[in-house]
Amino acid sequence: MPYYVFRLGMFKVLEKQGEWASFKEAKAQVNDLRKTLDPKSGDQYKMIFAENEIAAQETLTAERELDRTLSGDDW
Repeated sequence: MPYYVFRLGMFKVLEKQGEWASFKEAKAQVNDLRKTLDPKSGDQYKMIFAENEIAAQETLTAERELDRTLSGDDW
């Protein structure tokens, strides 16, 4: 399974930046991309290990449930 790198823009719009066979190559690429990112843009770069590009996109855009034990409501 390959590693995918996506740029995550506003409204969870994904732009594929590439795919790599090894973790080391993908991590180096995502780190280089993050260095060029304007912090004011609100965009992010995400790396994900997935069976295919569609599965990677679905995982990155899926809504996750709030874990109440980590929300800090008990403080």
